[in-house]
Amino acid sequence: MASLSAARRLARFVLDLSLDTVPSPVATQAAQLALDTLGNALAAVPEDFGRAVLDVAERLGGPPESTLVGRPARVGAANAVLANATLAHGLDFDDTREDAIVHTGCVAVTTALAAGEAAGADGRAVLEALVAAVEVMCRVGLAVPGALHARHFHPTAITGSFAAAAAAGKLFKLSEDQLVHAFGICGSQAAGIIEYLTDGSWTKRLHPGWNAHAGVTATLLARAGFTGPETVLDGGHGLYAAFAGGHDAARLGALLDTLGAKWELSELTLKPYPCGSIAQPYMDCAARLRAHGVKAEQIAAIRCRTAAGPVPRLWEPLAAKHAPPNGYAAKFSLPYLLAAIFVKGRAGLAEFTDAAVRDPDVLRVARLVTYELDAAIDYPRQFVGDVEVRLADGRALRERQDRPRGGPDAPLTREEIEAKFRGNAALVLDAARVERLITAVNGLAGRASLADLLAALAAAHTQRGER
Repeated sequence: MASLSAARRLARFVLDLSLDTVPSPVATQAAQLALDTLGNALAAVPEDFGRAVLDVAERLGGPPESTLVGRPARVGAANAVLANATLAHGLDFDDTREDAIVHTGCVAVTTALAAGEAAGADGRAVLEALVAAVEVMCRVGLAVPGALHARHFHPTAITGSFAAAAAAGKLFKLSEDQLVHAFGICGSQAAGIIEYLTDGSWTKRLHPGWNAHAGVTATLLARAGFTGPETVLDGGHGLYAAFAGGHDAARLGALLDTLGAKWELSELTLKPYPCGSIAQPYMDCAARLRAHGVKAEQIAAIRCRTAAGPVPRLWEPLAAKHAPPNGYAAKFSLPYLLAAIFVKGRAGLAEFTDAAVRDPDVLRVARLVTYELDAAIDYPRQFVGDVEVRLADGRALRERQDRPRGGPDAPLTREEIEAKFRGNAALVLDAARVERLITAVNGLAGRASLADLLAALAAAHTQRGER
């Protein structure tokens, strides 16, 4: 096994994976990931960025083989996932694998459904492809924890095409050699910088869509005979050398050794808030302080402890984070996120409109938030929240949380996941259709056809109207 390339080991795992060998709790979690992901995608359909990417996907067209979420049109699978994966990630409400800092469902779920529809697959095959994609994406990211962000890349944008190729390659029944070539092609399509942090523009939203599009395209190219380097991950000019400054061969090998034995899908964190996952433990701390009686008008100062890694994304430049220019930028402003919790007691989708982020009461509290570095926080292996509030009467209150809520240590319940889906899907679907979708996705493994599920997704914008 040691003589095999990383790409070949991944390809062999993907093609051999059967739901018979996936533990039942992991398969259940895969269906819950699908439900969470599709709810996030539905909620994004009426948004400006959602309409833009759906319009482009329709214009790109292709064979009518895969459903666009929120549109009656069907397009080529690669163009469907360009839109659907962008929708699924665009509100920053989707899952995270902490150490790797990758968002998996937006790529894995949307690609498995689009490729499954194009291939005429049943629900069991789609679920198998979804699981395979998550396991591949997590391991590609976990090999270099923190290194991609440190070089100004979005980890999801560098790893996502491999997940999409895994899902599509399995459903399109590529050979092992063809899937290895598809992975090789993915390395030359990886892209995605984090300059969106400067002005809150939309490029991060596109990264999973572009990656899913690239991964599906890679599988089609490989199936047609196009080749890619087998050493795409571990070669001297490979992905890690190019984007991460090299890699730890022993770490990568250990991750590959656990394929089929350790399930990274069980390590995912599903988000209770629609914003950056690193910020969410801080937000829970703020919510507890508020529940303990801290009122926004009493606050004189708020100080947070943070590792150095998140500073360029959540904290600096501090003056800009104190007053984010738009709703999307606010998702990556920890001062705004804390202020929204203290002032409004919530941070849902309504708190991230361009109008909401101009609320003077929220901005007043945001300007009170500062930070200090804490070298003891083992980021990215830890997403810690640590918030100390000083009140006008001189009292100081502090809360700390060592992990995000929604992860393996404190998972969201099935009821919470379904409630989140209902809240998201109800933005575009009537209540009866929402409940049918929940039933369909929860029973995905036993569905002989995807037709009813996909028809409900396609009908989204006609049920409640464009916004």
